[in-house]
Amino acid sequence: MSHEKLHALMQRGTDFLGCRVAIMCGAMSWVSERHLVAAISNAGGFGVIACGAMTPALLDTEIAETKKRTDKPFGVNLITMHPDLFALIDICENHDVSHIVLAGGLPPKGSIDAIKATGAKLIAFAPAVSLAKKLIRSGVDALVIEGSEAGGHIGPVSTSVLAQEILPQVAHEVPVFVAGGIGRGEAIASYLEMGASGVQLGTRFVCAHESIAHPAFKKAFLRASARDAVASVQIDPRLPVIPVRALKNKGGEEFNAKQREVANTLDQGGIEMAEAQLQIEHYWAGALRRAVIDGDVENGSLMAGQSVGMVTSEQSVAEIVAELTEQAAVALSYRG
Repeated sequence: MSHEKLHALMQRGTDFLGCRVAIMCGAMSWVSERHLVAAISNAGGFGVIACGAMTPALLDTEIAETKKRTDKPFGVNLITMHPDLFALIDICENHDVSHIVLAGGLPPKGSIDAIKATGAKLIAFAPAVSLAKKLIRSGVDALVIEGSEAGGHIGPVSTSVLAQEILPQVAHEVPVFVAGGIGRGEAIASYLEMGASGVQLGTRFVCAHESIAHPAFKKAFLRASARDAVASVQIDPRLPVIPVRALKNKGGEEFNAKQREVANTLDQGGIEMAEAQLQIEHYWAGALRRAVIDGDVENGSLMAGQSVGMVTSEQSVAEIVAELTEQAAVALSYRG
């Protein structure tokens, strides 16, 4: 009965995503690629390709390679500030991608209409009630609310507070997926009972067997506790840098130096604000690649959510999904 209750609470999410379990994988650059994405979709969850800074040609290849590995639905996460956003949307349309996730800020003019025109379902991130309602009015089909406990780029408000603020206001209008700091099924059960249609997890999947993350990157996760995953600081108030949560290391200190360098160039009129922000984004993409792919865990970026302390062993994706759903079902059975 407990599993029946779980699936009933998830049904809106599973119907929307087209999968068996309403657990999305967060789009983690360099990690959420063809192998992990396909494995999550094959295990009954919903994999999402992290396009990040990919060119249209690279995304084209990544989608094609993912389709070779799974016949299940999966999504593509696109960054709103990407200079080739509309070309990337065209690539998704060419591949009949069923779901597109927009992340990284307000969707630029025309992007929502362009995505809707492809026939894909559109999911967007909403860090506040007002923005959630605006996105729904603009035509998005579902929302992700992600708290500050998450890894990578984060907002200032915790997952539990966002869920309490946003779910009662908008969950009756569109499916809402909760993300940030979720490492066990008991938390999944709680958010479903609050009105969420599903959840999104990233950190929990980094150490999956199917993840291509370097062994040294995985080892850093297995050794870390929640307090090791810290948010970056903004060095210059004139440079709007979105905080990034990652494990403490030398690379985090180097990011502060990079901010100073970009701020100085901005002061001297060498670059515009948009270019300054893009330089910061490229820095993170390069630093993350050094850690994830090359295994440079000292100088690279170890993006991780605070749930990293609950990552204690390497498991297959199927084992992780089964463990999470069993924990959620058991939690629901206790509540009658």
